[in-house]
Amino acid sequence: MSLRDHLRRLGRLLTLAERALEDLAGEPVDPRAFERQRAFRFVVRSGRGRLEPIAEPLAFELDDLIGVHRPVERLVRNTEQFVAGLPSQHVLLYGERGTGKSSAVRGLLTRFGDRGLRLVEVHRDDLLRLPEILGALRGLPWRFLLFADDLSFAEGESGYRELKAALEGSLAAPPANVRIIATSNRRHLLPERRSDNRAARLDEDGELHLGEALDEKLALSDRFGLMLGFYGFDQATYLEIVEHWAKQAGLTLPPAELRAEALRFALERSSRSGRTARQFVDDLAGRQGLEARKAGG
Repeated sequence: MSLRDHLRRLGRLLTLAERALEDLAGEPVDPRAFERQRAFRFVVRSGRGRLEPIAEPLAFELDDLIGVHRPVERLVRNTEQFVAGLPSQHVLLYGERGTGKSSAVRGLLTRFGDRGLRLVEVHRDDLLRLPEILGALRGLPWRFLLFADDLSFAEGESGYRELKAALEGSLAAPPANVRIIATSNRRHLLPERRSDNRAARLDEDGELHLGEALDEKLALSDRFGLMLGFYGFDQATYLEIVEHWAKQAGLTLPPAELRAEALRFALERSSRSGRTARQFVDDLAGRQGLEARKAGG
């Protein structure tokens, strides 16, 4: 093979290598996209990551959240600090399903979007690309919440250490214009086993020392500076939420009948969550609308 053939072959290899590096590095972010859109999703296709705008993000008003006033108040205050360029925390919203954790995050975008807040949804499996995402957002004139919804990890699962380093522990400081916000049914994000507690011990002074396995599992959630619990509702709060959404939907049903049907609906699902209340009202509105159409037809 001649020298020219070797050089031609080397050129092709270099071209392929450049393309592979581009795929790993992802596509650069067009800053103009953040002027037009407020919500984005990080997606990976064919090994290449990019931020895709969400054309019609699901809006939510924080005033529609009932029964979780205290955690929402603290969440709003922390976001207010963040948007204003003041010290603020990464946030973990934990607690029972259907209590408004994800809705609270969407509500932040509704309230603070006009002030430069942007929301970037990151799937758990893509947390391996977290350094890449943080690098792309660093220095931009907007404030970004990286949103990991319904987050939890199995033992040894990928993405755990990247998130841990991004929160605290890496030599590179996280960008000042980025905060991580996650929701989870688990406070500690990793499964806890009875065996983890067997290594815990008391020293001579009576001080408790956790075992290495349990200490490692607590280390991730501890790096969220603000941990807010969303707890289940009692019957009175559930019915208050039902009445709120029923009023919003313009439903016409006697209060006693509305409460009786709402409790029956909750009993069938073994849940009195805010999500259940909203599902009940949607179901009732649909049934009433169908009956009205049949009566008019």
